[in-house]
Amino acid sequence: MSIISKLKRKKYPLNTSKSIRKIIEQQWFIVVFVLILTGLGAALTGVLFKVGIHALEDWRLILLGIFPAWLVLPGLGGIGGLIAGSLIAKIAPAANGSGVTHIMGYLRHRKVPMGLRVGVIKLFSGIVAIGSGFPLGPEGPAVQMGGSVAWKMANWLKAPIAFRRVIVAAGGGAGIAAIFSAPIGGFIYTIEELLNSARPVVLLLVVITTFWADTWADVLQGIGLDPSAGGFDKTAGFQLERAYNPEISFLPIDFGYLIALGILIGILAEFYCRYILIMQRHGNRWFGDKNILRMVLSGIMLGSIYACLPETFHHLGELQKVIAIGEGNSSIALGTFIVLFITTGLAAASGAPGGLFYPMLTLGGAIGLACGNWIEVLTGHVPSTYIFAGMGAFVAACSRTPITAMFLAFALTKDLLILKPILITCISSFLVARLMNESSIYERQLDMEEHLVKNKEKLSSIHKTT
Repeated sequence: MSIISKLKRKKYPLNTSKSIRKIIEQQWFIVVFVLILTGLGAALTGVLFKVGIHALEDWRLILLGIFPAWLVLPGLGGIGGLIAGSLIAKIAPAANGSGVTHIMGYLRHRKVPMGLRVGVIKLFSGIVAIGSGFPLGPEGPAVQMGGSVAWKMANWLKAPIAFRRVIVAAGGGAGIAAIFSAPIGGFIYTIEELLNSARPVVLLLVVITTFWADTWADVLQGIGLDPSAGGFDKTAGFQLERAYNPEISFLPIDFGYLIALGILIGILAEFYCRYILIMQRHGNRWFGDKNILRMVLSGIMLGSIYACLPETFHHLGELQKVIAIGEGNSSIALGTFIVLFITTGLAAASGAPGGLFYPMLTLGGAIGLACGNWIEVLTGHVPSTYIFAGMGAFVAACSRTPITAMFLAFALTKDLLILKPILITCISSFLVARLMNESSIYERQLDMEEHLVKNKEKLSSIHKTT
């Protein structure tokens, strides 16, 4: 984090409780209404994102059944990059990238464009980009949309700056809650990463918003907006089932294995962070402001890579399920890790709208599956918690948020027995990664963006003087 950002945070603390308490006491009904609408905005974004991506992926699979992969995947990648890049460049340039750094920048007093237009463009361009083959996740756009809705509601309320920042952060956490069906994870993420605050009044606002987002997501699916069906289903009810139901056993020897897994993932995750940042720097250096060209070429390149791979890699959502349920062997697990490691770097370098949490979960799960298979071969012991422990550990090491990562991985199984093994691995990976670099990938991305903006300002001032 830059020195300027630290000084600003000291001068303008995010958690000014007095002004927040005052507005709650004077306009408590409106505040509650704003929190509910913020949760609805995040939930609606998350559900629509899943439905849109699912529909485009189904269409892509239909085309793959008719035409060869070498024609379909690069073609769709290029077209998707063109549409998404054009939407962003022509209407809302602030809608590029993951969305998490956008909200973090606002909370660190950067001049960041906010509003519903940015969120809506993020939603549609993200659906197009990810649905056309960019291996990114929907949580970044949901975070940005949740924060944008919260910012609009706070402006309508004419709230003080302290309240606006808290509610924007809560809206970002609501996006995490809606995407992963993890209200506790969204709540912890807001406190752990976005706000760094534990004031009671702040916790109250955040917990209401994140839990409302999760509730709204259940309601939207309950009335028939079902992502797994790709559209509306009037017979669908509330979907409160677990995503996965692993058989969990936890023996004393697993402590050592899980710590070792965390150490390995911490090292790999830090290399992953550095790779992402290097790719983004090269993308900025090579293409500058030519964002449409960058996304088109990246889409074609990503499609070409996946066209050369087996059919298993043509549907990344199904590939994640194969990893999560432990059906894949070590070769598939390592192949998944290598492919996603490389391609998510290309996707992030393109500036495509999409998050990294979903790829991180799959990367960690793939390492967990491979290591679990190796331990079974070497010792005969079958570690049943490695996959989800690996998922949480990779997120913890990249984002430097071990508690959030634990609850995101837990949300996939909703089995309390798995919390302890996930926490052991998350803390191990977090400590190892932090020894290598104190800052999370998002903090480093934010610093890189600030440096890029300063360089552009210097160049423009030089041109003016000459």
